[in-house]
Amino acid sequence: MLCIKPTSLDPYFNIAAEEYFLKKCDQDVFMLWRNSPSIIVGKHQNTLGEINHPYVRAKDIKVVRRLSGGGTVFHDLGNVNFTFIRAGEQSKLVDFKKFTQPIVDALQQMGACAYHSGRNDLLIDGFKISGNAEHVYKDKVLHHGTLLFSSDISNLNEAIKVELECYDDKSVKSFRSKVTNIAAYVAEQMSVETFLDRVFDYVCHGLGGAELYTPTQEDNEQIHELVQTKYGTWEWNYAYSPAYALKRKSCKGSVTTHWNMEVQKGCIKTIKISHPEVEHTQELETGLLGRKLIYDEIEHYLSQNLPEGAPWTKDELMNLIF
Repeated sequence: MLCIKPTSLDPYFNIAAEEYFLKKCDQDVFMLWRNSPSIIVGKHQNTLGEINHPYVRAKDIKVVRRLSGGGTVFHDLGNVNFTFIRAGEQSKLVDFKKFTQPIVDALQQMGACAYHSGRNDLLIDGFKISGNAEHVYKDKVLHHGTLLFSSDISNLNEAIKVELECYDDKSVKSFRSKVTNIAAYVAEQMSVETFLDRVFDYVCHGLGGAELYTPTQEDNEQIHELVQTKYGTWEWNYAYSPAYALKRKSCKGSVTTHWNMEVQKGCIKTIKISHPEVEHTQELETGLLGRKLIYDEIEHYLSQNLPEGAPWTKDELMNLIF
């Protein structure tokens, strides 16, 4: 098994690296890695329905769709991610405990009493410290999970705080759990870098035929190509979301604006704006119809095309859309 400790902190690159090694590498792989602040959504989720878009945009938090299903997770430099890629018999590929047990053992060896939950999570003292997901490709399985070591929990909670009641769709919804950091439970104080090294050494030592591997220039070039064509694109990260309907309202005193919109493949397919003091919203609706829900493009359009005397500002409308 190849044991890889990537140095990149770029979430687009690291998520692309998982697909690259899954599909291009003929050996089993174990990786341990970190991302700069980012939100990683499941393959079958509605991205805008899983993130606090104004907060994410203000904090410049990257949003990336991964290859596996399951719920949304938050990454930052205090979080460590692990990836196993293994070949095997089709009927025996999906086995969460097989891949999380070495991680549990490593944590317990450091004094943190981690254990499995029924939701494929890892817990300490009843709090979630690791979410896990898997993806099967031919005769291989990709298993990956998070390890909250010293993450900014307040940032995590704010970044994925959403108004679920506004969205009507068939996407996979995240289950929000109470979380904690592993750093509070290990026997000795250590940095997240030391923690990563210790987990890496423990797991690699327990793997039969473990071989340290440094990605080559060719590896990195092909991963970068995946970023350019897939993982760094709006089409994958947002437009791949299932079709959904969005209903929001904005109140100013006793006056309420209702915003109803249907979205398919990231584009506005139907839209209705209702306001008791505005009789003619058709021009604005017509102008937005068919547009891609790309923040900068919608903002530019509204800044140029708000009806004269409109009862909303551009920013108020942007908050209704995003």
